[in-house]
Amino acid sequence: MDFFNNGTNKKILFVTTEEFPFAKIGGLGEVMFSLPRALSRLGYDARVMLPRYGTVDLASHKLSLIYEGLEVPTTPDGSGTRLICNVREYTQSNDPRSPVTTYFLENQEYYELRSNVYGYKDDRIRFLLLSRGCLEFINLYQGWTPDVLVSTDWMTGYVPNLLATTYKDYLRLQDVSTVFSIHNLSSRGTEQNHRFTPEMEKDGGHSPLPDFFSDRLNNIDALRRGIMYTDAINTVSPTYAKEVLTEELGEGLETLLRERRGCLFGILNGIDYETNDPAQDELLTHRFSARNLDHREENKLTLQKRFGLPEDKKIFVIGVVSRLNRQKGFDLLEPIIGPFLKYTGAQLIVTGTGDTALMEFFHGLETRFPGQVRAHLQFDDTLPHIIFAGADVTLIPSKFEPSGLIQMEAMRFGAIPIAKKVGGLADTIEDYNPTDDTG
Repeated sequence: MDFFNNGTNKKILFVTTEEFPFAKIGGLGEVMFSLPRALSRLGYDARVMLPRYGTVDLASHKLSLIYEGLEVPTTPDGSGTRLICNVREYTQSNDPRSPVTTYFLENQEYYELRSNVYGYKDDRIRFLLLSRGCLEFINLYQGWTPDVLVSTDWMTGYVPNLLATTYKDYLRLQDVSTVFSIHNLSSRGTEQNHRFTPEMEKDGGHSPLPDFFSDRLNNIDALRRGIMYTDAINTVSPTYAKEVLTEELGEGLETLLRERRGCLFGILNGIDYETNDPAQDELLTHRFSARNLDHREENKLTLQKRFGLPEDKKIFVIGVVSRLNRQKGFDLLEPIIGPFLKYTGAQLIVTGTGDTALMEFFHGLETRFPGQVRAHLQFDDTLPHIIFAGADVTLIPSKFEPSGLIQMEAMRFGAIPIAKKVGGLADTIEDYNPTDDTG
């Protein structure tokens, strides 16, 4: 199926849980900001839909109410309890850094009273509500109907499932195609506090989605269902599209993905060059570009000063900007980083949050090397560009990496990535390691 034939006439709706600047936890939020904008510039009518969490302020984002009293069924046949929602709209402005037109699904209990995007015991209900609420809205709203629905990861894997089953006979939805975008196959929603009881069988994906409030919902594999029911699947890099077909990185879905390989594509993520521009970035004390690197060294001194480290342009500075978990490979540093710092005199600056053990490891390094290591282990969206602009290299030892944006942002700011050749890292970093022709 050619989704994007005559692309300038195509209307695309991304159904997601994150979009910068409204809600961003990681790379998904950044991509849901930059990708729809890029498509919009190519002539597509690209829009986004996500929940209106309690942190999304009505006044500051100028959200207008466009649908009041949307009734979302909570049972497979549509009978019984319905959750009442509203839909608000953010309209894309003339500001070159404005997000595209965005719809927000409002529900007081599941979104407005929650300050976090993820991490609740009822996350499956919250995101099934988003998925079904989106389809109800499209079916009833007369203002705009998409040609293509793009759902992202397990959180909205319910969308293609519902569209192919419960909503398959809805006239306004019959011509809507689906794309399921996998940003990380290892994320299955299992981080929630759900326990599978012995009588629960592994979800094969063919049974109807249960009642929102049924215990069976905990056993639904929304990621598997997204892959099964969608018209097309994409991963966020070509190499990762090959890796997910292997037992090592297929997360138990490799057989299904091999069956559907005819509609599986690897499309490399990208970054927004306007919001990642060292020549225009207001956070930098000394702006620069690839054609004018004279001021970049001054940013190293600013970075060292900000973190209370000795200020010296000749010191080798390593930057780490990342979620701190085992996927990111930082446990590989434990046996080697101490001797490296001791014998080179290099400086290490880390920012990010994650696993307690890794955070304690970096805090321990800071204690052992007070004149060389700084660990800022809390969220701060002003630090990444400052670190990229001042560090000599960026360390990315990921064990697997579906795409990764850090290496792209780092290179944009002149910090050379040191990374393992996997996934999107392999697709975005040219290998400049010296080759020994003698073997």
